[in-house]
Amino acid sequence: MRLGIASLVAGYVLSQFYRAFLAVLAPVLEAELGATKADLASASGYWFLAFGAMQIPVGIALDRIGPRRTAAFCLLIGAGGAALFAMAGSPFVIKVAMALIGVGCSPVLMASYYIFARQFSPAVFGTLAGMVIGIGSLGNIAASLPLTAAAEAFGWRETVWALAGITALIAAAVAVLVRDPVRVATPEGPKDSVLTLLKMPAIWPILAMMLVCYAPPGGLRGLWLGPYFTDVWSYSRPEVGMAGLWMGIAMVIGSFAIGPMDRWLGTRKWVIFGGNAAMLCFITALWLAPQQSALFSTLMFVGVGLFGSTFPIVIAHARAFFPPHLVGRGVTLVNLFGIASVGIAQHVTGYLFAATPAQPAPAAPFAAVFAFFAITTAVGLAIYLLSQDRTD
Repeated sequence: MRLGIASLVAGYVLSQFYRAFLAVLAPVLEAELGATKADLASASGYWFLAFGAMQIPVGIALDRIGPRRTAAFCLLIGAGGAALFAMAGSPFVIKVAMALIGVGCSPVLMASYYIFARQFSPAVFGTLAGMVIGIGSLGNIAASLPLTAAAEAFGWRETVWALAGITALIAAAVAVLVRDPVRVATPEGPKDSVLTLLKMPAIWPILAMMLVCYAPPGGLRGLWLGPYFTDVWSYSRPEVGMAGLWMGIAMVIGSFAIGPMDRWLGTRKWVIFGGNAAMLCFITALWLAPQQSALFSTLMFVGVGLFGSTFPIVIAHARAFFPPHLVGRGVTLVNLFGIASVGIAQHVTGYLFAATPAQPAPAAPFAAVFAFFAITTAVGLAIYLLSQDRTD
């Protein structure tokens, strides 16, 4: 089982990589394919929307056929999407490819969480979930300077072809190494479904938090970091990669740190609230002072990455309310809210960016993007105050 978990975590490293690599490839895609920033925002959004749309069928598949076949099959689709990306000749093909890659990445994290939820106590779920996110976030780091170096040395198409091959190999490893947990018998009586979960009042404030906790770090690291530092601070591609590297490292540190905090402090609710309140402060600073200095901006992005790492513990908070036979559908439902929100946010921020004049202040369109993330985070925090704390 350890090798199986390792193969799923390797798949999640790829998932983190794919959701972030457009920020580094943006300049070359603009130059070679004529892609606009709105095109790239849409492409990034399609990854998240496809990923999110898959969460309900993935949840059903985890409960009914298990994580092994579910994850392996989807990863093969992702390999095909990466191959299509490598052959792309227009922004439209990039969008289609990103959607296919999103489908491919959609089950790997939840497959790991499903196994954890079935084989470990709820009390340690947050710690294990945070560890997977932390290790997986190495993919975020790989989508910075290492990707820049590979694209410079071999070309971006050749690099993405290599990624398609690696994705296919990981799909094969999942198919061979993962062992499905013993299925839980469904209780007698009416069939339960996702609607059963949605009838639980306790999870709605948590879902509201999930809508906003990952959208800022996911959206900023996944796309806006690259154009922002290029347009406002005239960064070269290696310098953009370095900025992405620092934010990626912060996300790794934050993910490892957040996992055990609920057990150390005896609360999930206030760990989640405190982390996202701190993240809100950094986003607001970017909104109000987008041209303060390059160092200031880098530190603000790092702060968003560090404190915006509550994703796994929000899932752990919701998971505590789910019955055993609905764990697969439960964790994927929560994941749907977290991932789909990034896809929607990327489309909205793309339109905001395009609609905001860049003259006389080149940072003005980016300030509109930061404002969107700050306002939505504040609303989510207010609703989350109504949630019940639970750490069992």
